[in-house]
Amino acid sequence: MEYFLIIISAIFVNNIVLAQFLGICPYLGVSNKLSTATGMSGAVCFVITLATLVTFLINKYLLIPFNLEFLQTIAFILVIAALVQMVEIVLKKISPSLYSALGIFLPLITTNCAVLGVAINVVTKQFTFGQEAHWLNLGEALVYAFATSLGYGLAMVIFAGLREHLSLNDVPKAFKGVPIALVTVGILALAFMGFSGMVK
Repeated sequence: MEYFLIIISAIFVNNIVLAQFLGICPYLGVSNKLSTATGMSGAVCFVITLATLVTFLINKYLLIPFNLEFLQTIAFILVIAALVQMVEIVLKKISPSLYSALGIFLPLITTNCAVLGVAINVVTKQFTFGQEAHWLNLGEALVYAFATSLGYGLAMVIFAGLREHLSLNDVPKAFKGVPIALVTVGILALAFMGFSGMVK
C-alpha cells in the first residue's frame, strides 16, 4: 500500500514540474515535438532513477559514516554529471537521430534541477504516507524516483501534445510562441491541482 501511495503522490499530487516547479528549462525547451519530448522523458527517467540509486548509496555508506553530509550537493552533482555523460554515449550509439534531435538539451540534464532535487529529497526529507513521517529506504527511494520521473514524462508528453495542437490553431499574435506555452503550462498545473488531497 505504501508503494502505491508513493507512486500516486509522485506522479499526480506532487508532480515534479507542475507542483514543485523543478526541471522547467528542459520542460519548456524540448516540448515542441512529441517525439523529442518522449525521448527526453525516457532519458530523464533513466538518469533520475539511476542517480537516486547511486546517490542514496553514496550518502548512506560514504557521506554519513564519515560525517561528510555537507558534501551532499557537490557529490550528487558529480554523480549526475557522470551519469549524463554515460547516457549521452549510449544514445549516440543506439539512436543517433534522437541524440541529434535532443542536441543541446541532453547536456542540460546535468544541470536539470529535477534530477538533483529528487536525489536530495530522498536523503534529506521525511515523507508522510499514512500516519507517521519516515525516511525512505532504498526500495521506497527507487520507487519514488521512478514514479517522479514518470510524472515528469507524463507532464512533458501532455504538454508536447498540446503544443503540437496549438501550432495548428490560430493563436493571437501577442500570444504566439512562449506566451501561449506558459499559459498552457499554467492551465495544466491547475488541472493537476485537482489531484491534491488524494494523498497526504
